[in-house]
Amino acid sequence: MRRADIQEEPATYERLVYKNTSVYHYLRISLELENESTRLNAPQLKQLIVCGLRNLYGEVGGAFPFDLLKFEERSLTGLLRVYSSGLVKLWSALTLLGSYQEELCAIRVNQVSPFLLALSGNSRELELD
Repeated sequence: MRRADIQEEPATYERLVYKNTSVYHYLRISLELENESTRLNAPQLKQLIVCGLRNLYGEVGGAFPFDLLKFEERSLTGLLRVYSSGLVKLWSALTLLGSYQEELCAIRVNQVSPFLLALSGNSRELELD
């Protein structure tokens, strides 16, 4: 058989889109303060985030459920867990937060994932021997 005699069917492609079925999203955040000597503990950071939610979304926003799973006081970094349906609300409140006890501050969202394991390492910081 010659190649010209074989009729090849055109390739077909099927696009599959999977909706995220994860209940939670996880955010790795870092707090930047104008005065680097200022220190916060985990309850103070959570209260700061609640105040940001309340300022942006009112009293109902202040009651928005999220968890501070881990907080490193030395580096001012933390790990948040939020219902997937509320990810945008929490992220927007974190972005618009601008002061802590009349001192300028900013919360940076470094990583977001529906999988906690994905936040356990950062390939950009990986050092190979």
